[in-house]
Amino acid sequence: MTLIIGIDPGSRMTGYGIIHTQGDKISYLDAGTIRTNSANISERIAQIFVGVTRIVKHYQKYSDTPMHAAIEQVFMASNPDSALKLGQARGAAIAALTALDLSVSEYTARQIKQAVCGYGAADKEQVSAMVCRILSLQVTPQADAADGLACAICHAHSSHSMHKLLGNTALLGRSSSKKKGRWRLADDDLLLFKNKHQTNDE
Repeated sequence: MTLIIGIDPGSRMTGYGIIHTQGDKISYLDAGTIRTNSANISERIAQIFVGVTRIVKHYQKYSDTPMHAAIEQVFMASNPDSALKLGQARGAAIAALTALDLSVSEYTARQIKQAVCGYGAADKEQVSAMVCRILSLQVTPQADAADGLACAICHAHSSHSMHKLLGNTALLGRSSSKKKGRWRLADDDLLLFKNKHQTNDE
Protein backbone atom coordinates (compact mmCIF):
# COMPACT_ATOMS: atom_id res chain seq x y z
CA MET A 1 0.00 0.00 0.00
CA THR A 2 1.27 3.43 -0.93
CA LEU A 3 0.08 7.02 -0.94
CA ILE A 4 1.10 9.14 -3.91
CA ILE A 5 0.85 12.92 -4.09
CA GLY A 6 0.99 14.40 -7.57
CA ILE A 7 1.89 18.06 -8.04
CA ASP A 8 1.03 20.31 -10.97
CA PRO A 9 3.19 23.39 -10.24
CA GLY A 10 2.10 26.94 -10.96
CA SER A 11 3.08 30.32 -9.56
CA ARG A 12 -0.59 31.34 -9.12
CA MET A 13 -2.24 27.96 -8.59
CA THR A 14 -0.44 24.74 -7.73
CA GLY A 15 -2.65 21.70 -8.15
CA TYR A 16 -2.26 18.59 -6.06
CA GLY A 17 -3.89 15.19 -6.02
CA ILE A 18 -3.47 12.31 -3.58
CA ILE A 19 -4.27 8.70 -4.39
CA HIS A 20 -3.98 5.38 -2.59
CA THR A 21 -2.53 2.38 -4.40
CA GLN A 22 -2.64 -1.29 -3.53
CA GLY A 23 -1.27 -3.56 -6.21
CA ASP A 24 -2.83 -2.42 -9.47
CA LYS A 25 -5.81 -0.80 -7.70
CA ILE A 26 -5.95 3.01 -7.45
CA SER A 27 -8.36 4.98 -5.28
CA TYR A 28 -8.95 8.70 -4.75
CA LEU A 29 -8.11 10.39 -1.44
CA ASP A 30 -7.87 14.13 -1.94
CA ALA A 31 -7.28 16.92 -4.46
CA GLY A 32 -7.22 20.69 -4.51
CA THR A 33 -5.20 23.78 -5.32
CA ILE A 34 -2.76 25.95 -3.42
CA ARG A 35 -3.69 29.48 -4.43
CA THR A 36 -1.16 32.27 -4.00
CA ASN A 37 -2.55 35.77 -3.50
CA SER A 38 0.53 37.95 -3.47
CA ALA A 39 1.97 40.16 -6.20
CA ASN A 40 5.44 39.39 -4.84
CA ILE A 41 6.92 36.25 -6.40
CA SER A 42 9.01 35.57 -3.28
CA GLU A 43 5.88 35.49 -1.13
CA ARG A 44 4.12 33.23 -3.62
CA ILE A 45 7.05 30.79 -3.50
CA ALA A 46 6.83 30.77 0.30
CA GLN A 47 3.08 30.12 0.16
CA ILE A 48 3.61 27.13 -2.15
CA PHE A 49 6.27 25.71 0.15
CA VAL A 50 4.07 26.12 3.23
CA GLY A 51 1.01 24.75 1.43
CA VAL A 52 2.71 21.57 0.19
CA THR A 53 4.32 21.06 3.60
CA ARG A 54 0.98 21.36 5.41
CA ILE A 55 -0.76 18.85 3.11
CA VAL A 56 1.98 16.22 3.33
CA LYS A 57 2.37 16.58 7.10
CA HIS A 58 -1.37 16.01 7.54
CA TYR A 59 -1.18 12.62 5.80
CA GLN A 60 2.07 11.69 7.51
CA LYS A 61 0.46 12.42 10.89
CA TYR A 62 -2.69 10.38 10.38
CA SER A 63 -1.35 7.52 8.25
CA ASP A 64 1.53 5.08 8.53
CA THR A 65 1.31 4.26 4.83
CA PRO A 66 4.48 5.14 2.87
CA MET A 67 4.11 8.24 0.71
CA HIS A 68 5.76 9.08 -2.60
CA ALA A 69 5.61 12.21 -4.72
CA ALA A 70 5.43 12.94 -8.43
CA ILE A 71 5.70 16.32 -10.12
CA GLU A 72 5.38 17.58 -13.66
CA GLN A 73 8.55 18.77 -15.32
CA VAL A 74 8.92 22.35 -16.49
CA PHE A 75 8.32 22.94 -20.18
CA MET A 76 9.78 25.86 -22.11
CA ALA A 77 6.96 28.38 -22.43
CA SER A 78 6.92 30.99 -25.17
CA ASN A 79 7.23 33.62 -22.44
CA PRO A 80 10.62 33.31 -20.66
CA ASP A 81 9.31 35.15 -17.59
CA SER A 82 6.44 32.66 -17.23
CA ALA A 83 8.82 29.73 -17.59
CA LEU A 84 11.08 31.20 -14.89
CA LYS A 85 8.20 31.66 -12.44
CA LEU A 86 6.93 28.16 -13.16
CA GLY A 87 10.40 26.77 -12.44
CA GLN A 88 10.53 28.67 -9.16
CA ALA A 89 7.11 27.32 -8.12
CA ARG A 90 8.20 23.82 -9.01
CA GLY A 91 11.41 24.24 -7.01
CA ALA A 92 9.42 25.35 -3.95
CA ALA A 93 7.21 22.25 -4.17
CA ILE A 94 10.20 19.90 -4.60
CA ALA A 95 11.99 21.54 -1.65
CA ALA A 96 8.92 21.02 0.56
CA LEU A 97 8.56 17.38 -0.50
CA THR A 98 12.23 16.46 -0.06
CA ALA A 99 12.40 18.30 3.29
CA LEU A 100 9.79 15.80 4.51
CA ASP A 101 11.86 12.86 3.22
CA LEU A 102 9.63 12.02 0.26
CA SER A 103 11.16 10.57 -2.88
CA VAL A 104 10.20 12.74 -5.85
CA SER A 105 9.75 11.43 -9.40
CA GLU A 106 9.48 13.75 -12.39
CA TYR A 107 7.35 13.26 -15.50
CA THR A 108 6.86 15.28 -18.65
CA ALA A 109 3.40 16.49 -19.61
CA ARG A 110 3.44 14.04 -22.52
CA GLN A 111 4.27 11.10 -20.23
CA ILE A 112 1.41 12.03 -17.90
CA LYS A 113 -1.11 12.37 -20.73
CA GLN A 114 0.07 9.10 -22.26
CA ALA A 115 -0.35 7.27 -18.94
CA VAL A 116 -3.82 8.67 -18.26
CA CYS A 117 -5.33 9.02 -21.73
CA GLY A 118 -3.16 6.77 -23.87
CA TYR A 119 -2.44 9.82 -26.02
CA GLY A 120 0.48 12.17 -25.38
CA ALA A 121 -1.20 15.20 -26.98
CA ALA A 122 -4.51 15.01 -25.05
CA ASP A 123 -6.04 18.32 -23.95
CA LYS A 124 -7.01 19.31 -20.41
CA GLU A 125 -10.65 18.28 -20.86
CA GLN A 126 -9.62 14.79 -21.97
CA VAL A 127 -7.23 14.46 -19.02
CA SER A 128 -9.93 15.55 -16.54
CA ALA A 129 -12.46 13.14 -18.05
CA MET A 130 -10.06 10.19 -17.85
CA VAL A 131 -9.03 11.07 -14.29
CA CYS A 132 -12.71 10.97 -13.29
CA ARG A 133 -13.15 7.63 -15.04
CA ILE A 134 -10.04 6.01 -13.56
CA LEU A 135 -10.85 7.17 -10.00
CA SER A 136 -14.66 6.79 -10.36
CA LEU A 137 -15.26 10.44 -9.44
CA GLN A 138 -18.78 11.83 -9.67
CA VAL A 139 -17.60 15.46 -9.67
CA THR A 140 -14.87 16.76 -11.99
CA PRO A 141 -12.00 18.36 -10.03
CA GLN A 142 -10.74 21.85 -10.81
CA ALA A 143 -8.31 21.68 -13.77
CA ASP A 144 -5.08 22.09 -11.78
CA ALA A 145 -6.24 19.55 -9.19
CA ALA A 146 -7.11 17.11 -11.98
CA ASP A 147 -3.61 17.58 -13.41
CA GLY A 148 -2.16 16.81 -9.97
CA LEU A 149 -4.21 13.60 -9.83
CA ALA A 150 -3.09 12.73 -13.35
CA CYS A 151 0.54 13.10 -12.29
CA ALA A 152 -0.06 10.78 -9.32
CA ILE A 153 -1.79 8.23 -11.58
CA CYS A 154 1.15 8.37 -14.00
CA HIS A 155 3.54 7.55 -11.16
CA ALA A 156 1.31 4.71 -9.96
CA HIS A 157 1.25 3.17 -13.44
CA SER A 158 4.99 3.66 -13.86
CA SER A 159 5.79 2.09 -10.46
CA HIS A 160 3.46 -0.86 -11.03
CA SER A 161 4.96 -1.52 -14.46
CA MET A 162 8.47 -1.37 -13.02
CA HIS A 163 7.60 -3.79 -10.21
CA LYS A 164 6.15 -6.23 -12.72
CA LEU A 165 9.23 -5.88 -14.93
CA LEU A 166 11.61 -6.48 -12.02
CA GLY A 167 9.53 -9.41 -10.84
CA ASN A 168 9.58 -11.02 -14.26
CA THR A 169 13.32 -10.40 -14.53
CA ALA A 170 13.89 -12.07 -11.16
CA LEU A 171 11.80 -15.07 -12.20
CA LEU A 172 13.68 -15.29 -15.47
CA GLY A 173 17.00 -15.21 -13.62
CA ARG A 174 15.96 -18.04 -11.31
CA SER A 175 14.59 -20.26 -14.06
CA SER A 176 17.21 -19.71 -16.77
CA SER A 177 19.80 -21.96 -15.05
CA LYS A 178 17.35 -24.88 -15.15
CA LYS A 179 16.61 -24.68 -18.85
CA LYS A 180 18.09 -27.46 -20.94
CA GLY A 181 20.51 -26.44 -23.62
CA ARG A 182 21.57 -23.31 -21.70
CA TRP A 183 25.15 -23.03 -20.50
CA ARG A 184 25.35 -20.90 -17.39
CA LEU A 185 28.24 -20.45 -14.95
CA ALA A 186 27.28 -20.61 -11.28
CA ASP A 187 28.78 -17.90 -9.05
CA ASP A 188 31.38 -20.29 -7.55
CA ASP A 189 32.36 -21.56 -11.00
CA LEU A 190 32.73 -18.01 -12.26
CA LEU A 191 35.01 -17.14 -9.34
CA LEU A 192 37.21 -20.20 -9.99
CA PHE A 193 37.32 -19.31 -13.70
CA LYS A 194 38.51 -15.75 -12.94
CA ASN A 195 41.14 -16.93 -10.40
CA LYS A 196 42.48 -19.51 -12.83
CA HIS A 197 42.97 -16.98 -15.58
CA GLN A 198 44.52 -14.45 -13.24
CA THR A 199 47.05 -17.14 -12.14
CA ASN A 200 47.86 -18.04 -15.76
CA ASP A 201 48.42 -14.39 -16.62
CA GLU A 202 50.94 -14.04 -13.81
